[in-house]
Amino acid sequence: MAISQEVDQFRNYDQGDAIAAVRENYRKMRTNQTVEYVQRMRTKYLTYDRPMDLWDAMASLNDLVDVSDPDLDLPNVQHLIQSAEAIRSDNRPDWMQLVGLIHDLGKVMYLWGSDEDGTSQNEQWGTVGDVFVVGCRLPDTCVYPEFNDLNADMHDTRYNTELGMYAPGCGIDNTLLAWGHDEYLFQVLSNHKTNLIPEEGMVMIRYHSFYPWHTGGSYQQLTSDRDDQYKEWILDFNRYDLYTKSQKIFDLDEVRPYYEPIAKKYLGEGPIFF
Repeated sequence: MAISQEVDQFRNYDQGDAIAAVRENYRKMRTNQTVEYVQRMRTKYLTYDRPMDLWDAMASLNDLVDVSDPDLDLPNVQHLIQSAEAIRSDNRPDWMQLVGLIHDLGKVMYLWGSDEDGTSQNEQWGTVGDVFVVGCRLPDTCVYPEFNDLNADMHDTRYNTELGMYAPGCGIDNTLLAWGHDEYLFQVLSNHKTNLIPEEGMVMIRYHSFYPWHTGGSYQQLTSDRDDQYKEWILDFNRYDLYTKSQKIFDLDEVRPYYEPIAKKYLGEGPIFF
């Protein structure tokens, strides 16, 4: 796999012209992403009544730049193609190439989102950024941990302890994560009747932004033995999600003929209901 820059140049949240916007997005995310908010967003957005052609959904990400990303200021569709092409160049399985291509597709939520929910083009704190478990104490491994205390749940005795509302070793599948594009796409694809993406791929989609766990080492009080396997899969995928970012521009129409048969193999030919 070709890595476009030195590894330590990625996820640098302390310098660069865009850092003020990144920091503000995380401040809002940490402030607003409570148990109540996440439960409300799941009810509001997991309706599966918005049919979209896969390629139309991909094209819509030409109009979205992820404000939480300190590494890349290109339309999000470019990051997806960069990830997929790196996975392809390493001759990884076709399903993993597809996961690389679609792993951020949940960001289409901005098309019907709102500023109030943080799910719009202008307000993205409910769509993008590293996620964390809601309902228990926020760890210092979160980006900008100084914002943790702004979260109302951290002043609620039901949620501000190490375990919070969870049982020890419950497993991350049984936790409630901050609302965002990862969980949204995972749930959409779980509801998609012709989805044949294997478990590894679905785990990659669901947890690729869960950095405090898979990279920061937090939440050991909640994880189960199964999560050890999850982490191996996530860290494998993470190399392509993170270290392939560059200013190289791809044309979606040019790569589509290669990926379209793979998409049909694992997702079928009908629309995806978001």
